[in-house]
Amino acid sequence: MRNRREDVVERALDVLDRHGLADLSMRRLGTELGVQPSALYHHFANKQTLLAAVADELLARGARPVPAGSWDQRVSAVCTGLRESMLAYRDGAELVATVRAFGLGATAPYDALVRELAGAGLPPDRAATAAGTLLHFVLGHATDEQIHLQAGSAGAIVDGPREGSDFELGLAIVVDGIRALLGAPAR
Repeated sequence: MRNRREDVVERALDVLDRHGLADLSMRRLGTELGVQPSALYHHFANKQTLLAAVADELLARGARPVPAGSWDQRVSAVCTGLRESMLAYRDGAELVATVRAFGLGATAPYDALVRELAGAGLPPDRAATAAGTLLHFVLGHATDEQIHLQAGSAGAIVDGPREGSDFELGLAIVVDGIRALLGAPAR
């Protein structure tokens, strides 16, 4: 049976969720699909392009329409949606951060943030920097959450799952900084 590109991405998401990013290899994926790993190169030039497609699919599945409201409400909604999308899959934050760092994909949240921030009145260079800062916060926070949860469940640390999250407060602090930047003269 011949697999379509969508089938490969679907199975890769499943492997990611069951085994983690470190064990998402072309060999394992080929075995899961019942094909030689070389057959996967018909759809993807290399593992990095596969990971980019998986990250984009992960983000697409978690995408929600940005609600109407003020710029800060829309920015917070994009960031919250990104966090939830990544936390829905094991190592989702690490996957998205890696793909983004390599410049291979996972650009939808950044693009949405730049649009919202430019619409709020930030000049293009500041909108880009503010969007990057927001992404660094969300990616770092989600990565920390996932690592802590996985380390606890593997017995590597004695801590149980954390009660609550300071994500919303941290996001509000970053957004407040952007709000101050909107009212401040250029430096």
